[in-house]
Order: sequence, then structure tokens, then C-alpha cells
Amino acid sequence: MKNRQPVSKNMTMLLVYGRPPLVSAAMICAIAVMWTQNPFWYLLGMTFLLASMGFDLIDGWFAARFIPGSKIAQLADRVMDKIVYSIIFPLIAAGTMWRISLLNDGYTKIELLHAIFVLMLCITVLIRDNFAHFMRSFAIRKEQEPELRELTRLRTIVAAPLGALLYAYAFHIPVESSSPFYTLLSWPTSISLRYLFIIEIIFLIINFGSIAGFCRRYGSMCLDELCMENVILRRRILSFFPNALTTMNAIMGLLAVFFAYQGRMKEALLILIGSVIFDKLDGAMARKLGLTEPVPEQNNRFNISFGGIMDDIADSVSFCIAPAWIFYIILTDFSDHFIPLIIIRYIAGFYAFAGIARLVYFTLDRAPIPGIFKGIPTPAAALLTVSPLVIFSQFAKAESPLMPYMAFFCCGMMCVTALIMNIYPIKYLHMGRYMDTHPLFARINAALVLVFAFTPYLGYFVFSVLVIYVFSPLFTWRKEFRLADKY
Repeated sequence: MKNRQPVSKNMTMLLVYGRPPLVSAAMICAIAVMWTQNPFWYLLGMTFLLASMGFDLIDGWFAARFIPGSKIAQLADRVMDKIVYSIIFPLIAAGTMWRISLLNDGYTKIELLHAIFVLMLCITVLIRDNFAHFMRSFAIRKEQEPELRELTRLRTIVAAPLGALLYAYAFHIPVESSSPFYTLLSWPTSISLRYLFIIEIIFLIINFGSIAGFCRRYGSMCLDELCMENVILRRRILSFFPNALTTMNAIMGLLAVFFAYQGRMKEALLILIGSVIFDKLDGAMARKLGLTEPVPEQNNRFNISFGGIMDDIADSVSFCIAPAWIFYIILTDFSDHFIPLIIIRYIAGFYAFAGIARLVYFTLDRAPIPGIFKGIPTPAAALLTVSPLVIFSQFAKAESPLMPYMAFFCCGMMCVTALIMNIYPIKYLHMGRYMDTHPLFARINAALVLVFAFTPYLGYFVFSVLVIYVFSPLFTWRKEFRLADKY
């Protein structure tokens, strides 16, 4: 009994510090795969990587059980995460490029797009880890214990399995083997690129959400020391963070157009949902940091600011121009034989113009109602118009006889949505703020989106939810002003 505790502590230290050697061994095996194309090295590398992932899952429990209250164990765990991610994700980026250049006789544009997207994802993971390390270190210096937020834990839980999945995809050698273990470790390569894109997009959104969470929690504390009571300098620095999220909103909108151009409509809809999330995050962060209040020295009649103009530009790109562009791309590719091209152009232009007019009214409105939108907001309008296009693309690929009717339905939906955006007496609840005050409702919707993302019914689900939102004023009009007082 006397020797059990030292053995348990040694086991804990092995689990905490044993991951970098295992991941380094997996990297050497991956290099051997690229050099020799021998499946043995793939098998050995996957074994090392899965062992490292197992260590990551149980080292925390061992540290809490046998080294309770140890600060070095917590710090070592974070440092080990940084070392592991610094090894595995650049390795995955190189392996994905190697896979399409050597193992295939010729690669398609979608395979090249996936390799580029994996590279962007790996860079994002490393940036997020270094940023999180900086913010935690600053919090500790200010004698504030850093919290483990839910989004941070979720990113940590997802990162290791995703690394193993992409490692298996990048370095798998397609040979027939009688070994059941090799067959078991080869199953990730049977996942289609469509589902890989969905998993990676979700992980990318989680990482950016984690960055926003760190900024929201520790950003104000950092600036208290940096600005030294200079209010103008503080606001200028603080505005960088919501403006960065606003820029990501616009980038996600352009990415949605790019995926639609490649015929990946489900992925385009998912990225557009991510754009809506960034639109919510930048507004929430601006309110949290006090940037929505005007500067006392300024007398702005219409309450127009640079951040507000930038937000309107990003919303114009993601929720006005991008849906119209996607509509034009999809309808032109599949239905030019029964809908004249000039009609498609006019409808796309009408929607983009109506959306921009809606944003201009929202900016210049001198009597806004907190928590209430006058007319359907542009993010909801974008999802309402793009989700039927996902269904139409599925009909087109299946050559369904309902395809012409669905094309006319999409055209009608674009026109109707453009009108609803500009009928200002109709008032809609601000769903972003409503979800903030009803977290269970937000979690249920997020879980349903994740579930339907891996089914052919994502477009149906999103469209059904948005139709309910369109008719929601019939049930909320008596409560809207009372609800607005909460915000």
C-alpha cells in the first residue's frame, strides 16, 4: 500500500508528459509514409496517434485524483496541448497536399479546395491556441483564475479526434490488407469530402467562437492596463475585436458564394449559418465592451459610427449580395432552359437592392425599438432564400420532375422575402438577444442544426424554422414591446 501512491503519481506524469513523444513518433511515421508509401508506417503512426489521444482523455482525471491542486500539472497539460497541436496540424496540412499531388493520377478542384481549406483550418487552430495562452497568462498575472468555458472545452474535446481523422485521411495508403486492425483504421478514408467539409466547417466556427469568448472575458481587463484611462484610445482598440468578427462575417459570405459556385450548396448554407453567428457575436461583443454608446464629446444625430457602417457593409455582402449571387449561380447552371436568364438577373438584383435598402433604413432609423426588428432582418432573409436553393440543387442532381416547380418557388421566395424585409410595420423579435436570455432554446437549435447537417434534410429544417419565424409576429405582436423592455 505504501508504494501505490508513488506508482500512481508516476503513471500520472507519464500520461501528462507522454503525448509529445507519441505525436512525434506519429510524425516520423507520416514522413516515412510519404517517403516509402508503405502501409506499415501508416498503421504504426495511427497507433501512436490514437494512444496520444487516449492519454489526452484520461490524464486530467489522473492529475485530479493523484496530484490534486497541482498548478504545474494544469500548466503542463496546456503546454502539452500546444506542443501536440504545433506538431500534428502542420503535419496534416502537408499530408493533405501530398495526398492530392502523389496518390491521385489527377485531382479535382474540390480536392484542391479541401486541401486549401484544411491549411486554413490548421492555421486557425494554431492562432487560437497562442491567443488563448496569451490571454490566460495575462489573467494569471492579474491574479484572476482563468475559467474553462464551455466553448473552450468543446474545442479541446473536438480537436484531438479531428486531428486523428484528418491524419487517417491524409496518410492512408489504399492497399488491400487481410489485417482487421488495418481495415478498422482505414474507415475514415471512406468518408466523403462533403461530410469532411461539414465537420471542418463546424470546427472552424468553434475555434473562432472560442477566440471571441476569450476577447469577451479578458479584453476589457487587458485594456485597463494598456490605455491608462484614455477613453478614446480604449474605444479605438476595443473596436478592433468586433470589427474583426464583422470582417469574418463578410469573408464567410464570400466563402458561401465560392462553395455554391463549386456546387456544394449544403456547405454554402452551413457557412452562411456561420456568418449569421459572427453577425450575432460582433453585436454582442460591441454591446459588452460598451461600443454601442456614443462618445460623450460627439453629437451624432443619426448615431452613425465607423463600426456600424462596417457592419452594414459586411451584412450587405453576406446577407444581400451573397444570397442573390448564389441564386444567380444555381438557377443559371440548372434551369436556364425553362427560366429566362434575364428574369433570373432581375430577381437577383431586386433582392440585393431590397436588402441594402433594408440596411440603410435600419442605420438611419431614429426611433429604433431595442430587441425588435422592423421588417424581417437580413440574416433571417438570407437563410430563408438560400435554404430552398439547397433543396432545388438536390432535386436537380436527382433529376427530379419537381425541379421546374422548385425553381419557380425559389424565384417567388426571393421576391417575397425582398418585400417582407421592407415592410417596416411588421415587427420581429431579435432572435440573437432572445437566445441570450433563453440559453436552452439556443442549445436545442444548435443541436438540431448539427444533427441535420449530416443528413439530406438540412435545407428543409432551416427553411421550416425560418417560415415559423416569418409568421411569428402573429403570435408575438402583443408581447413585443414588453419583451423589448428587457433589452
